[in-house]
Amino acid sequence: MAEKRTEALHANAGGLDEREPGAVLGILADAQIEAAGAVKGAIPAIAAAASLVAETLASGGRLAYAAAGSSGLMALADALELPGTYGISRDRIVILFAGGAAALNDMAGAPEDDAAGAAREVADAALGAGDCLIALSASGSTPYALGALKAAADRGVRTIAIANNAGSELLSFAEIPVLLSTPPEVIAGSTRMGAGTAQKIALNMMSTLAGVHLGHVHDGYMVNLFADNAKLRGRAARMVASVTGCDEATALAALGQTEGRVKPAVLIAAGAADAAAAEGLLDKAGRRLRPAPSRLHTLEGSGSRP
Repeated sequence: MAEKRTEALHANAGGLDEREPGAVLGILADAQIEAAGAVKGAIPAIAAAASLVAETLASGGRLAYAAAGSSGLMALADALELPGTYGISRDRIVILFAGGAAALNDMAGAPEDDAAGAAREVADAALGAGDCLIALSASGSTPYALGALKAAADRGVRTIAIANNAGSELLSFAEIPVLLSTPPEVIAGSTRMGAGTAQKIALNMMSTLAGVHLGHVHDGYMVNLFADNAKLRGRAARMVASVTGCDEATALAALGQTEGRVKPAVLIAAGAADAAAAEGLLDKAGRRLRPAPSRLHTLEGSGSRP
């Protein structure tokens, strides 16, 4: 059986335990940078995956993540950030993590071998046509990830796979395979390092581009964020002020009318009569902020560019 790239010995790992601490850390840092660079080769696949994610969410479907171990942690980090960053409803996100919540306290290895359990979790989540599942596995052969992917596909779910070994089974079964061709780990098989770094970057890129497709990004601002703490409320006010050119007091007043929602607040600050009028403009513009103000006479010739 051919050795998996994720299990191979790194070229600079010889004598690692005899090197000075600074030298060890230099090797580790270089390996992380090299792993991150591998993501560039996957850009076309990541773009296709982002389009599928956006299409799924825009049409009312759910986005599911399925993974074990370190890959599961990368998936969890991406999934949990989507509601706060892009205002995606939490009930539209499904997280299938080998071992469940208990694994976040004691991440035992056995659950990652439970392909049947993963299939049951897909069924219990009632995933089906109109939904999308992202399965992750550094090796591309983790039974839990494979079980979830196959069960999802059998139920009509659209599928994306992210793996770090070319020709792996997970990639071969997915509708959209994303290969992150990272180098061997400095600590052989420790895929929480380079492979995990590349997976996190790829997921961040994928979900960010999906947010752009959904109209939740405007000039680099996350205009569909859910402002549920002081930091985010301040960020929301700065966004409204920056996009419209209004002062902070006007921005805060607009946000007060919209219960903290940035998109309608921008339109109120730009001249919409009230929250209902702003929501109507957004509905007519497909919930996208940039075309909505073209309907506002007060913006004509103002020089602002929402």
